[in-house]
Amino acid sequence: MIDIVPETPALHAVAIEDLFDRTFGPGHFAKTAERLREYSASVPEVNRVAVVDGDTVVGVCRVWPLKVGKRGDRALFYGPVAVSPAWRGGELGLKLTEAALEAGKAAGWPAAVLIGAPAYFGRIGFTVTPRGRLTFPGPQDQSRVMVRDLAGDASVLEGLVTGA
Repeated sequence: MIDIVPETPALHAVAIEDLFDRTFGPGHFAKTAERLREYSASVPEVNRVAVVDGDTVVGVCRVWPLKVGKRGDRALFYGPVAVSPAWRGGELGLKLTEAALEAGKAAGWPAAVLIGAPAYFGRIGFTVTPRGRLTFPGPQDQSRVMVRDLAGDASVLEGLVTGA
């Protein structure tokens, strides 16, 4: 049985980093999305971890605070989302992301930003932003930049996206 729980860094951090390395390889640190995570800390109370047998990590959705545009609008950046190979195919990644979205909304965060596959994440309410609406500290495929309302309105987000 899989339980989806908030991240407890002391219990989960090492296993999560191992899962990221196995899922994405060492090259994931070169991606533009990593520029948003540098010098920032994820939000453990919003992060969600899938565990089996009480403590074996088989999936994760990490979430990071952002500032967007000249006004400094607050948002959460969802990802990376990773699922252990043995647990793929059952929509665990979507379930983790949905649980983290609900936690972000409950915590009062206005909006969610995600870089990913529209066909996949569109199933849980993410929509692709108009080209150029959100810019990043490095190259980014604009067709994969998506937003979703949480406790506010994601459509107001516009400008440079930076880590908070």
